[in-house]
Order: sequence, then C-alpha cells, then structure tokens
Amino acid sequence: MQRMEKLEQHGIVVQTKVNYLSDQSDEASDRFVFSYTITISNLGEHAAKLISRHWIITDAYNHIQEVRGQGVVGEQPLLKPKQSFEYTSGTVLATQVGTMRGSYLFQSDDGSEFTAEIAQFILSVPRVLH
Repeated sequence: MQRMEKLEQHGIVVQTKVNYLSDQSDEASDRFVFSYTITISNLGEHAAKLISRHWIITDAYNHIQEVRGQGVVGEQPLLKPKQSFEYTSGTVLATQVGTMRGSYLFQSDDGSEFTAEIAQFILSVPRVLH
C-alpha cells in the first residue's frame, strides 16, 4: 500500500490509493498488475457530474499508454455538494515501477464544464522503491 495523493480544484478533491496485485502479476513475464482506488469528493457548493476521464500511464521504459473514456467504471456519477464517489480499477505495466496522472471532465449543474486534474501517483512493486 502506498501513500495517498490528494488534489483539490473547483471544490473537487481527488484522492488515490494504489495496491500491487502480486497474485495477478507474473514477474517472470514482465507483467505487473496494480489496482487503484479513487475517491472523488465534492467540497464545492454546486453539483457536478463526472463526464469523462483521461489517464496517462507511464512505465519505467517511458512507454506511455493514454486511456480516454466516458465516466468511470461504467458510471457518470453526479456528486452533490459534500458527496463522494469511490471506485477501484486497475492497470498492467511491463515494469516494476510506473506513474499515472490524468484528469476528469465535469459538468456543473449550471451546464458549464471544467477539468479536475488528477495528481501523478506512483505504481510500484513493494520494496522496489524506498
């Protein structure tokens, strides 16, 4: 388990937690599987609907995967003021260490759109980084 990262914008706070899934990984085949749990909280005064996501996943060889899609885990959650939404997803790297960062596109209850950046966080097999 790694430390939690947190970033706030437009009243939206995005927190991330990472776990290495050794039982799904195959180190001999350079397959390293990680889950990440995201908690999105609306500390603002207006409701906001998560429309889409954009992830940039980089491994230790500087190979970049970009992932774009509607919503998260098949949902486009509406976060009312003081509400949170949590989900868990995963990614696979060819190296023991990598990073993820990205953004969510939200639509405010007045129809305007804004982007909430997701601070870069580290994906690492335990005991690889100190």
